[in-house]
Amino acid sequence: MREMYSLPFSHEEIFASEAGEQIPYHRMYGKQYCVPALTVYTPEELKELRTATEAVDAIYSKVMRFIQRYMPDSFLESPLGIHPGLIPAARMEAVTGGITRQDWIIGEAGLKCIENNTDTPTGIPESAALEHILIGRTEDQAWTAPSVHMDARIRDCFRSWLSFYAEQGLQGPVTFTSYGEHVEDRTNTTYLMERCREAGYEVLYAPLEELEIVPGEALCHQGREIQLLYRLYPLEYLIGDRDETTGVDIGVALIELVREGQLGLMNPLQHVLMQSKGFMATIWSLYERNEQTPEYCGFTLFDEAELDVISRYLLPTYFTAEPFEQSDAPYVAKSYWGREGRGTILLDHQADSLSKLKKQPESDTTGDIPAVLNKDDDEDEEVAAYYENQPKIYQQLVPMEQAVIQTEDGEYSGYLLTGVFVIGGHFAGMLPRVGEKVTGDMAYYCAAAVRKPMNDEEEKEWKS
Repeated sequence: MREMYSLPFSHEEIFASEAGEQIPYHRMYGKQYCVPALTVYTPEELKELRTATEAVDAIYSKVMRFIQRYMPDSFLESPLGIHPGLIPAARMEAVTGGITRQDWIIGEAGLKCIENNTDTPTGIPESAALEHILIGRTEDQAWTAPSVHMDARIRDCFRSWLSFYAEQGLQGPVTFTSYGEHVEDRTNTTYLMERCREAGYEVLYAPLEELEIVPGEALCHQGREIQLLYRLYPLEYLIGDRDETTGVDIGVALIELVREGQLGLMNPLQHVLMQSKGFMATIWSLYERNEQTPEYCGFTLFDEAELDVISRYLLPTYFTAEPFEQSDAPYVAKSYWGREGRGTILLDHQADSLSKLKKQPESDTTGDIPAVLNKDDDEDEEVAAYYENQPKIYQQLVPMEQAVIQTEDGEYSGYLLTGVFVIGGHFAGMLPRVGEKVTGDMAYYCAAAVRKPMNDEEEKEWKS
């Protein structure tokens, strides 16, 4: 059972001032989202998470380059699941290291990374700002904030991206975009925008719905050409966007600007390769066939240290359920682009087929569905079909750690998922959430805190 520390303050007392300004979506979907509580980690857990997440990030980057350089378009389209219109630009090699969030389970099997959101991670202000505020309200010296360096990591990441794009001749103000009326997306986007400003760059915010594109010429906002764009909008949606009035394929035209070197995206477009859940199955397939890679490309892909990282921290993941069905092992079926639980199914050893199981509500861990697909209940059926009809990957199921928290609605017993931001290749911060057996958009955020090592006298007093 994970240790949770409840702050001696009500929700309203916490979010009446600075905290509420930083996280205006502290209530979502008609309920409390941010809980005045801390998720307690040990210094040893933080140390291993830091090492493990950076090692996993390096493996993701290495496999991404391998795919870009050696795998044919047919592999990117299927089984990786990349839209054909994205493939030419996805092969363009930008600087590695971006703003990503890995999701980890800490349990009996040790630390296990179950997913990696490499395209549009949110939860950034919670970790970078709210965590510090909540720990500060404890008014004691028992805790340290694991996300204390997150702002600096963000600034360094923008410097890396913008230096790369400057070498490509792209310059001018950096435009940040999201759906303007979606409070969570806009807050995450403007938080990053302010860190970019602190890094020394001119920045502007433009709501996604106000952007205009002239095919073959430029992306614009209010007549101003945009060469550098941070967008909190998934690429798998963007490629299918069309202007209903003009009939222009907006996504296709924007991706063409990227391919022609007229527009620099952040995260870079190559991140769509890693965002596909087929990427997890690709890593595992390459891991199991590591000795065969010299026959294909002339070198062995993973060294011994990397093989150890994969076997220790990643889970067996396949393009077919057959390995699990043959061994009667529990597993998870995940849609390639599943978000907020849509398209994710839990299967136990008694299941014979997907049709015998019910989809788990609010059960995915990728998160961050954009507002365009989350407007109202009337769209639920269409949205569910979108996710459920996608191809799936199959991953070993590992149990999650239980956690009990106090909410406005009373005691809640749930399961802990530990999100870890890796920014520019470095550990940056943590996003703990307590929800169902796999975490979705109705989960509670409880800030991460690391208990400082105690001397003998303090430990004796604490245990008493």
